[in-house]
Amino acid sequence: MTQRHNVISREQLIGLLALTLMWGLNWPMMKLSLRELPALYFRSTTMAMGATWLAVYYMHQGIRMWPQGREWRDIVVLGVPNILLWHSFAILGVQALPSGRASILGFTMPVWTVVLGALFMGAGLNRRNVLATAAALAGIGLLISHEFGALQGQPVGVFWMELGAICWGFGTLLMRRMQSTLPVQALTVWMMWLSCPFIGVAAVATETWPSLDLSWWGWISVAYSVLINYGFAQIIWFGMARDLPASTSAMSIMAVPVVGTLCATVVVGEFPHWQDYVAMLCVLLAISAVLLPQRNTRGSTPS
Repeated sequence: MTQRHNVISREQLIGLLALTLMWGLNWPMMKLSLRELPALYFRSTTMAMGATWLAVYYMHQGIRMWPQGREWRDIVVLGVPNILLWHSFAILGVQALPSGRASILGFTMPVWTVVLGALFMGAGLNRRNVLATAAALAGIGLLISHEFGALQGQPVGVFWMELGAICWGFGTLLMRRMQSTLPVQALTVWMMWLSCPFIGVAAVATETWPSLDLSWWGWISVAYSVLINYGFAQIIWFGMARDLPASTSAMSIMAVPVVGTLCATVVVGEFPHWQDYVAMLCVLLAISAVLLPQRNTRGSTPS
């Protein structure tokens, strides 16, 4: 492996910090939106607009955006768990739970990737994976118990978030197995585009028509979702993901629920309970166990 894969540049560090902040802040910003908009209407509308401006940007970059042949199959197969189900269940979880708590539960997805791989795809479990699973389940159990015990607790929100995380974990396994010839930027845009109508249909069937009489903060939160979450964050990630060391990517993923929980206090006035902090530690332990590379005791360079 060349040196550039082991050393992060100053530009990459700045981009990674910005990306972690964008993804972490997105959780309380979603909660801010859901105070004034129905969850599924919000999700389908902002995703459609975000995917559209992202597509325009990538077309100007000269990236091939139009799928060909079996690439349409890849979009559907990968889009259902990675976009349609994950985003639908996650927004329902954010609607029911404090946003910081939802982010902690949502980022158990790397653990579910390991568990599903072991159960259905023949991947083995080592000690670190078992530890990760136990830690994640401990954190989930702690938050479920608090939701049951709280006066206004909504344990169904925990169910929505973990169902979404499981779908994302399964989608990650599919992404690793299916080597699509469509550029990943185009694949992401089309997965979002094709998911939006289905989320919209679910919104029409289950929610009341939204009012556009939003507060300033309501419009700011919608703009954040369209321009930042579905836009600039994706551009930054695709621009540097392939060149980041695995440990650096893992640390960024671990930081997102921490940022989300801390920002929720400022943005939406949520104050975490001790259960949230302990569950966060459990989830961080789980993520580090499955994502951080093991030390090479022989001193050789990993390939």
